[in-house]
Amino acid sequence: MTVGTVALGDGELAYEERGSGRPVVFLHAGAMTRAMWDPQFARFADRYRVIRYDGRGHGGSARLPQTAFSHHEDTRKLLDALDIDQAVLVGCSFGSRVFADFALAHPDRVGALVLASPGLSGMEFRDPYILGLEREMASATSREQVVECLLRSWVDGPHRSADEVDPAVREACRSMVWENIAREHSAPVPAEELRAVDRVAEIRARTLVLTGELDSSDIVRTAELLDREAPGTRWVRVPGAGHPVNLEQPDRFGDLLDEFLRG
Repeated sequence: MTVGTVALGDGELAYEERGSGRPVVFLHAGAMTRAMWDPQFARFADRYRVIRYDGRGHGGSARLPQTAFSHHEDTRKLLDALDIDQAVLVGCSFGSRVFADFALAHPDRVGALVLASPGLSGMEFRDPYILGLEREMASATSREQVVECLLRSWVDGPHRSADEVDPAVREACRSMVWENIAREHSAPVPAEELRAVDRVAEIRARTLVLTGELDSSDIVRTAELLDREAPGTRWVRVPGAGHPVNLEQPDRFGDLLDEFLRG
């Protein structure tokens, strides 16, 4: 396994690489790190060249800069540095948001696209549960409260309590959030994005969309948009899973990804 960094000019991206063959690149959900792909990274390294990285402002990568930047161009710089002309891109939430923009900016470099629990640049959050927790987070007086709001929003979700979530999954997500806090990651400048929510029909890559049936209505609405307007899209709903679908249902997620890659 290779563990390294790619220079961005004003920072670096931390990544890991294993295996050989067709490149498959994984990008995590927001507030998480590349560790969220542990099950998939181990499973697919025997047949593919798998790469996972921390987006800027997460994990071992650079903090977000004070000047304009874009996450999807960071992805391009990563692929360039690793001599990858074309890759399968697998994103979750924030990772899906970045990779959808990348597919619009550099369509010839996307062999296929997997958008799990998909976000899209330009999307609006409307789910009352999520909006309520955003207000609660804004008025929080401790980091512990902020972390708990994040977990309730993006791990538990609107359809279950914390007690109904696998404790190991919840603890893994909590650990990743705290790692980002410990590294003093923050967001002083928003990233430049392409408003993919208005350009879904331009996404030409063969695309697999995966959502947990217990995720928020905003994520379901985004999946519906992709399924309706993006050519070549297949949407699969995973029973019993919430937002971190690859952690809650790693075997099912892995089987669906394996079928998609073989296809």
